[in-house]
Amino acid sequence: MTDKRVVLSTAGSLEEAREIARTLVEKRLAACVNIVPGVESVYRWEGKVETSTEWLLLIKTTAAAIPSMRDTLTDLHSYEVPECVVFAIEDGAASYLEWITNSVG
Repeated sequence: MTDKRVVLSTAGSLEEAREIARTLVEKRLAACVNIVPGVESVYRWEGKVETSTEWLLLIKTTAAAIPSMRDTLTDLHSYEVPECVVFAIEDGAASYLEWITNSVG
């Protein structure tokens, strides 16, 4: 197990996804954010089943950066309840994991 994390989030527009991604990287809260377009989401909101097209954010960061990253994500996000799901990176290429360390913080 490493101290590296992948965080999933979604955004309602490409512009919002880009703003979140750029801000997280500029503030050194993420090493990289991949933006995956055209994700169709089906979810329950306020008692109804909804469907929408979203942009998936794959955020690479460290465990130590998660609290500040989550706060920044929440501040920038247009959703009342933005997705923020954290997965531990168990293992990976040493050089890539080191790059995450050097890019965050």
